[in-house]
Amino acid sequence: MKHANVALFVPNNGCPHACSFCNQHSITGQQTQPTAEDVRRAAGIALRSLGAGAGQAEIAFFGGSFTAVERGYMISLLEAAAPYVRDGKFAGIRVSTRPDAVDAETLSLLKRYGVTTIELGVQSMDDRVLARNRRGHTAEQVADASERIRSGGFSLGLQMMTGLLGDTDDGAGKTAERLAALRPDCVRIYPAIVLRGTELGNAYLRGEYRPQTLEEAVRLCAGLLDFFERNRIPVIRLGLHASPELERDMLAGPWHPAFRELCESRRFFTKVVRELRLRKISEQPVRIRVNPKDVSQATGQKKRNLRQLSRMGYPAEIVPDDTVRRGGFSIIETRG
Repeated sequence: MKHANVALFVPNNGCPHACSFCNQHSITGQQTQPTAEDVRRAAGIALRSLGAGAGQAEIAFFGGSFTAVERGYMISLLEAAAPYVRDGKFAGIRVSTRPDAVDAETLSLLKRYGVTTIELGVQSMDDRVLARNRRGHTAEQVADASERIRSGGFSLGLQMMTGLLGDTDDGAGKTAERLAALRPDCVRIYPAIVLRGTELGNAYLRGEYRPQTLEEAVRLCAGLLDFFERNRIPVIRLGLHASPELERDMLAGPWHPAFRELCESRRFFTKVVRELRLRKISEQPVRIRVNPKDVSQATGQKKRNLRQLSRMGYPAEIVPDDTVRRGGFSIIETRG
């Protein structure tokens, strides 16, 4: 079963800093804070919709800095979720928080209530970029928090952003390398989106910030996706979820409703071109055998990969073949 969450958003609750990019109401599409009853209601709906699959899913608290919220409120949410984990109805509880809000006492409390996964909003491992975007923590705190989380027996998730103020593609690559070295169990990658009412939005309107184009973000994130997966680290999210509020408040940036699909397609294209050059195949028609489930990614959105290959002198035909492993391919030359 694919990664699944029963997601509850705790927008802007617990965040002690106004990060340059952050407008949680737009990102989550939610204005109010969830209650214990909301947790129980969401769990009940998920049990009915997921059926037997619910036993592999987690109840997840996203959107703010969960471990920095008012302690009584945090415990009320955990107390509502914990019985579902104790009874085996869900696999555990997942929370998202800041690297500077996971001390030993907090981790002990989370363990007691059945929390299984902790995701840290890291965004960058460059202290200069972190400071410029008002994150309020350092790269060293990320490393320390990650070690405490892993030592405490939790699964570790790390979240990074691309295109922040002061960052570069090379900087994003170095962040990815440093995150991989922390041995996370999963990663999320979010290109920075310019939202109304944020510091990033104001800088954009003043002409002081240029966001990534969609093409730039896809090229970079396709490479990051490939890097993490080569290091056996699953990327469980690429790009923000769609919401009416996000589309309403977005000023600019590389948002696309199928951003991951674009990245996977770009990665496939890059691998094919690399193989063509490695094998020194001269310009000619080729057949590319792929797993039937990879046909869409191999073809590219609106057949973009096929058009690009044709412009390079390789008119290509995608051939479904269930003997090819997922993510793999085989190139067949078709001279004459």
